[in-house]
Amino acid sequence: MAWIRRLMLIILTIFFAMTITFVVIRMMPGNPVETLAMDMVRNQGVNYEEAYARAKSMLNYDPDIPIIQQYSRYVSGLLKGNFGESMSFKKPVVQVIAGALPWTLLLLSISLFISFIIGIFIGMYVAWKRNTIVDPIVSIYASIAGSIPDYIVGLILIIIFAVNLKWLPNRGPYDSSVMPGFNWPYISSVLEHAILPISAYVITGLGGWALAMKGNAISVLGEDYVTAAKARGLSQRRIITTYVGRNALLPLITNLAISFGMMFGGSPLVENIFVYPGVGYFLNQAVGRRDFTLMQGMFLMITIAVVLANLIAEILYSILDPRIRQEG
Repeated sequence: MAWIRRLMLIILTIFFAMTITFVVIRMMPGNPVETLAMDMVRNQGVNYEEAYARAKSMLNYDPDIPIIQQYSRYVSGLLKGNFGESMSFKKPVVQVIAGALPWTLLLLSISLFISFIIGIFIGMYVAWKRNTIVDPIVSIYASIAGSIPDYIVGLILIIIFAVNLKWLPNRGPYDSSVMPGFNWPYISSVLEHAILPISAYVITGLGGWALAMKGNAISVLGEDYVTAAKARGLSQRRIITTYVGRNALLPLITNLAISFGMMFGGSPLVENIFVYPGVGYFLNQAVGRRDFTLMQGMFLMITIAVVLANLIAEILYSILDPRIRQEG
């Protein structure tokens, strides 16, 4: 029964998020027909009425249809597995997402893994050695890095390493001169082009994980079972890994799961700066062009990813903490 209730809650959450997204998108100023019509007026010199009629025909979308009717068509298509066709890219939404998702997952999974692993180790060390010079250094770094948007860091990295030093490329997922495929020139080019965007994510995300782990570890260090472990003469390594590290890490599991789910949405500004064809890049394009169909598909994918990531976090939490299993 518990799993049935949980499944129903997941379905309802996705349904309400999908509905709210559908309504909010259509409440945005402008629509794809107006956007395309204005482009025709500026670039082709046709009058607005003619451009508007041509835009409706080209996009196969009529914004004057009542929103209830639009919504029913959208839900009917989803039930049939049809996410619609992108108005701006003239491709099925599923195809656009499938092409962009691997690039986003490559960048964000690596950067999330690096920043999380390094962050928790730094946080544990600072908590254990609170009176050393490392403590204020980490706190200052986290405050500064956490307050700077990742796209600003990306711009700084481009200026330093791509423009001035010319060590690394500043745009695209790989060099246009290499042939895509399972070969070393292509793989090395992909990795080389990923260094700067990954660095931007790691630099801005590392400090947050370190401070979170530090706070949790300090709280755990004050627990009676840690004091008892010290009194029993256990080694520092065992106390840190078994007693402090594991228990301090538990509250971060949920945050990690949410970060993993949000990862599917990419980072529109960073990917746009590096002209990296991930989900964030295409989402930015969809918003700019008022591509309702593509926006709906991408936001739905992000919603599903976040909901499933939270479910996975709950399962992992119960595995790591036996008390949750006993209460369940």
